Amino acid sequence: MQTKEPKGFDREVALGPRRQQPGDERGVFDLAVIGGGINGCGIARDAVGRGASVVLFEQNDLASGTSSTSTKLIHGGLRYLEHYEFRLVREALMEREVLWGMAPHIVWPLRFVLPHHAGLRPGWLLRLGLLLYDNLGGRKRLPGTRTLDLTRDPAGAPLKPGFRRGFEYSDCWVEDSRLVVLNARDAAERGAIIRPRTRVVTAARAAGLWELTVEDRQTGARETVRARTLVNAAGPWVANVLTGVARANSTEGVRLVQGSHIVVRRLFKHDRAYIFQNADQRIIFAIPYERDFTLIGTTDRDYKGDPADVRASEEEITYLCAAASEYFREPVTRDEVVWTYSGVRPLYDDGASKAQEATRDYVLTLDAPEGQPAMLSVFGGKITTYRRLAESALDRLKDHLPAARKAPWTSGATLPGGNFPKESYDDVVAGLTRQHPGLPEVLIARLVRAYGTEAREILSGARSMADLGRLFGADLTEREVRHLMRREWASSADDVLWRRSKLGLRVTPAEASALDDFMRRAAAAPNAA
Repeated sequence: MQTKEPKGFDREVALGPRRQQPGDERGVFDLAVIGGGINGCGIARDAVGRGASVVLFEQNDLASGTSSTSTKLIHGGLRYLEHYEFRLVREALMEREVLWGMAPHIVWPLRFVLPHHAGLRPGWLLRLGLLLYDNLGGRKRLPGTRTLDLTRDPAGAPLKPGFRRGFEYSDCWVEDSRLVVLNARDAAERGAIIRPRTRVVTAARAAGLWELTVEDRQTGARETVRARTLVNAAGPWVANVLTGVARANSTEGVRLVQGSHIVVRRLFKHDRAYIFQNADQRIIFAIPYERDFTLIGTTDRDYKGDPADVRASEEEITYLCAAASEYFREPVTRDEVVWTYSGVRPLYDDGASKAQEATRDYVLTLDAPEGQPAMLSVFGGKITTYRRLAESALDRLKDHLPAARKAPWTSGATLPGGNFPKESYDDVVAGLTRQHPGLPEVLIARLVRAYGTEAREILSGARSMADLGRLFGADLTEREVRHLMRREWASSADDVLWRRSKLGLRVTPAEASALDDFMRRAAAAPNAA
């Protein structure tokens, strides 16, 4: 059957952020944002799109903290219904199809199988929860819940024979760190200045403005930046910015909750995910991951210490292996784990006794003394609701940031590479495969998943793999690496292999080292081979 490129596929793609001006004629920005995670980048994008001059600072790489260590789901949070967080669940459910439409290359539907465990939540309660889940958030294109006979359905094959009945429902998957970078890209192309690897050392009110001392972490150079309004979206470091950088008197608390994940070789052949109930009332997911793997997570426990040092503990790895083994016919053992990752969720401290009971809703606090520039701090939040959080943040700032009074605009605006119909990913892949018959289809499919229609720019003129330059391992080529350096602020192998992609699962340490060396030389001399 012949396929054609979807509408919008031939749209000209901008070759980079437009020339940026540092604020107004005095070099003063309307808004400075601290934090290059999903909330900071989402707020920056929304604000610059309303006409504000914006600068964003991130002390490390974009999405280097919590925003790249999620379970990578765009979901309502089925278990949050048990804690009566109906507003949060409804808002999150409404966002699923909005984000799918904004970025259909990195967001796509995923079906979840929930086996009924006779000793845990009763079947009627699960059906009631899923009925609410289907109808609470304005679902349009995502299919609804259905009941499964696990003795006949392929989803039952990998499970222990005791699981005979289950339920299947819809949520979405997201490439979380790419969602962050694409928000930063779009903000930059609209005029924002995005400065990763730049630490805000101090922030003080002076002469009616915020005066920030910032340090380039690669060169050590310091400078002063001034802004009329400040947003503290530093994630796990939000309290450090409040009391250390800005020296504010604040009683607001952050509760750091660690969530860890393990990745093992693929445990099942089908493309659905599982959601498993545990005897401790928690749930874990087992999700198809990067074609050849299964992602299992997450844990929920309070974390003390520097968020930069968080690692999956042996206790957590053992817990996840044991929890999955309660359901799968073949036990999941420690020696099958090929990778682990862990992040710290900066939840608002609402006094909950257990980490899993702490609210996942976001809380925005405004510090705006009479006649002084305002500072908004962001606590909590979910990657699913980042866009709505950004709208709420600007609404809170409307008396201090004139551009914030303009109408919200992001719900219908695609992110870079997402300018094709949300159900036409296969059409984009087919179109590029016809244009580049000498290239492996698996490479083209991966590039479209990462870059959408911008994959065409990476592949332009290529008749064979040799045309894409040096091969760094797996199917990572020089052409793609240079694109990431030029367009997405990548400066190290980790940026490329673990945040802009997950090719770190497929390259050797020697290949990663060679990539690092190449990127250092390429940054010093952009035309270097």
